[in-house]
Order: sequence, then C-alpha cells, then structure tokens
Amino acid sequence: MPNTPGYARLRTGRTSEINRPYHIIISTQPHQHIFSDFHAARLMTQCLKQSDHSQFTQMLAYVIMPNHIHWLLVLKSKNISTCVQRVKAQFSREWGVKIWNAGFYDHGIRDEESLQSVARYIVANPLRAGLVQRVGDYPHWDAVWL
Repeated sequence: MPNTPGYARLRTGRTSEINRPYHIIISTQPHQHIFSDFHAARLMTQCLKQSDHSQFTQMLAYVIMPNHIHWLLVLKSKNISTCVQRVKAQFSREWGVKIWNAGFYDHGIRDEESLQSVARYIVANPLRAGLVQRVGDYPHWDAVWL
C-alpha cells in the first residue's frame, strides 16, 4: 500500500456497502515486522475477532504476515474505514506502539468472484513468501471453510 501524496484522495467519494464482502490489506510502517513476534500476531488475531464480536464484521479468512494483514470479511455495520480504524487503534492501544501505515487497501468482492478463491489466495501468502513449505505450517491464519 503506497504512502504517497494523494493516496488519501483515492477513498474520496467511495462508499461501503453493508453485507458486501471485502478483501482488506493493512500494512505496518516500512521495515516493521512486528508480527514476526508470536504474541503480537496473537494479539492481532484477537483484534480481528473482536470486530466480529462487536458485530461490525463477519470474518471469512485472514492471514497475519510479518508486516501486513490480509482480511476477508463481510461488512455488517458502520463503514469499512471505521472498522479498519477500530482494529488498528485497538492493536496499537493494547500493544502500546503505533505501527500502522496511514490508510489501507480494500477490494469489494464482485458477485462473479469466488470468495473461496480469494480466501485461498489469502491463506497461501506465507507459502508464496517462502515463510513455510506448507500452508498448514503457518500459525497465523484461519478461514471459515475449514
């Protein structure tokens, strides 16, 4: 996700749709591989799940990479920016350090796209990054299709 001038304007005029699935990517500031720390990754998992418990989202899949998160969700209330902001703020508050890049990437999943295909792409990120030999060896992911 770029942190360049004008990036914030990309969201101008965009709206979020309740009950639409979204693929979200949230990244840390450059060179901060905070989620290489097992406890940080577990805390991030709890923050994502708290969004579900608060009934803002319905999580379909996620993977927590060393310096970013892929999150497949169905938006249940508020708007996508508010949901992402709450998750980022909760992690920063509980971890005690602000680590996030401004903004985030979002992609509203169109009807013709397969949610399971997007979920497979998300959970295979550690494999493509060379972090593990098998997806099941990576500890920080989940999907509702298991």
